[in-house]
Amino acid sequence: MSPLFIPGPVEVHQSVLDAQARAMLPHRSAEFEEIFHRAEQKARQVFQTRSRVFLLASSGTGIHEAAVRNLVNKKMVACINGAFSERWYQVAQSNGKRVDRLEVDWQKPVSPELVADRVKKEHYDVLTIVHNETSTGLLNPVAEIAAAVSDVSPDTLICVDAVSSLGGTAMEMDAWGLDLVLTSSQKALALPPGLALCAVSDRALARAEQVSDRGWYFDFLRLEKHRTTNSSPATPPMPLIFALDLQLDRILAQGLEHRFAHHQALADHTQAWALGRGFGLYAPRGYRSPTVTAVENRLQIDLFRMKEYLSQRGFLIASGYGSLKGSTFRIGHMGEIGMEDLDALLAAINQFLDQ
Repeated sequence: MSPLFIPGPVEVHQSVLDAQARAMLPHRSAEFEEIFHRAEQKARQVFQTRSRVFLLASSGTGIHEAAVRNLVNKKMVACINGAFSERWYQVAQSNGKRVDRLEVDWQKPVSPELVADRVKKEHYDVLTIVHNETSTGLLNPVAEIAAAVSDVSPDTLICVDAVSSLGGTAMEMDAWGLDLVLTSSQKALALPPGLALCAVSDRALARAEQVSDRGWYFDFLRLEKHRTTNSSPATPPMPLIFALDLQLDRILAQGLEHRFAHHQALADHTQAWALGRGFGLYAPRGYRSPTVTAVENRLQIDLFRMKEYLSQRGFLIASGYGSLKGSTFRIGHMGEIGMEDLDALLAAINQFLDQ
């Protein structure tokens, strides 16, 4: 089987997979607490924050729920230009929160001007935004959006879904003035699924103190109390923490800028190939994802047949997500893949197209 070219789960280095197989420890032992502490400290470097990072047995969607339960007292606004920003809105609704929609065409980024205009007219406890929309291959200008919100509504907390971007492109939590950034293990961090990482600012933690009915499992105050003793309230996913500890060493040894450049090179190569073959790109120029490319099916090929053809040759790509199924397909270029792996996939697609 060739490497996975879906937008998660992704290929994981064998040494990281092997790290999960080490002997179990008591999760309240000094030995495990040292590993937990070490992993959390290294994770801060990837988030580019001096604040805490919570490590949780959850998908990223679990932190969608944690954010709205911990930080919203009165009302929030969800920026929506894709399936996962829509999901965050639905999570807020299902938790009984008052939430407004700030929706733009899925083929356009959320603009700082649009956001500033909305938060100027009405005060919100929280604004949610997806950094990299996995459904559309579009990268939103989060730094500029956060700056615009800070100018007109400095008390509004900025919560960012970086599920398919953290570890694959720049995410500077402190420099950009973000209050919560969440991610999942199975994307650009190149780990197995099952672990969520959530960086939370001091002012977000202070806000949580003012919010009732935060729940139990995702209560930031409870999580912080245990984090300061290098543990978690409930049994953590120990094999994934072992893997995270090792993988963060690998990422930091590689260097974040080098890692970002590698992802961008894969994205540029994929996108140039797609345009060269007569396809389109769903996201507009200047806002295309460095970790997943959504290709418009302008050639009207049978995408089911193409996926079957590729699968028989050991290559897995992704269909379009939700309403984009049939009109797009997605190529994930994150995880432990190289340019030679990508060239092999594109050669196989070329063979299908040239039949």
